[in-house]
Amino acid sequence: MKVQEIKAKMIAIKENESSLKDLNSTSKVSIWNLFLFIVAFCFQDLRSYFDAHRKYIDYRLAHEKAGTLPWYRIMALAFQNGFDLIADTDKFKNETATSEEIDASKIIKYATANDGEVPGTIVIKVATEINGKLSRITPQQEESLEQYFEEIKFAGDDITVINHLADKLFLTLKIYRDALVLDETGMSILHGNKPIEEALQQFMKELPFDGELILQTMVDKLQAIKGVKIAHIVEVKSSSLDASKDTHGTPQLIEVSKIPASGYFEIETFENISYVV
Repeated sequence: MKVQEIKAKMIAIKENESSLKDLNSTSKVSIWNLFLFIVAFCFQDLRSYFDAHRKYIDYRLAHEKAGTLPWYRIMALAFQNGFDLIADTDKFKNETATSEEIDASKIIKYATANDGEVPGTIVIKVATEINGKLSRITPQQEESLEQYFEEIKFAGDDITVINHLADKLFLTLKIYRDALVLDETGMSILHGNKPIEEALQQFMKELPFDGELILQTMVDKLQAIKGVKIAHIVEVKSSSLDASKDTHGTPQLIEVSKIPASGYFEIETFENISYVV
């Protein structure tokens, strides 16, 4: 409800009070009119605070209730590598640690939790960040993380941690260019950079962790680049890690969209992007 709507309600109540009949000035700067505006403004401000507080409480209840999928995600992000848990709790022993040591121990930067195919199983995908790029954690760190979940999980829950190398993304694109703006290699004639490659890298960063890659959305981003007349997808394939062999499998065609098995993609090469007029 807007301030003027609140004020209008108060004016309607005033009009029905015979004891306030002398407050009849029609001036917008009359004392009673300004007073009602101040009260209405404060009421709206307080109401906004209550609404925000309610949303915060609802979020906490939905995401931090122990044993739920959002809770498992939060617990993954809270994992501290090298720290022990306080007995019979899901809290770490931080009494003698500095804030810098605590921050450095929180190696999980991205996580999702979803139900597995078998009832009672929970799949938790995780990734860290190295030099600004999503990466998998080390085998030792993964072992510690799995032990951590063994200690805090709810009875009956079977936890599977997915800590894989990025799914490889193979792009074959044809960019119809404005020859006044982009040269035959896709370089900006004015700025000397490669805006298509930069936009694709930025698009990968903008994808939510474990989110869906939608090819049309990628095309829309490329179409917005100065000098691009048509961004045409010839073919897009992806390949996820075969954990049993620790190598990527055969690339599979993406027709419309794809959720990466690892939770994130990495573009294999830009060499299959051609620029034509």
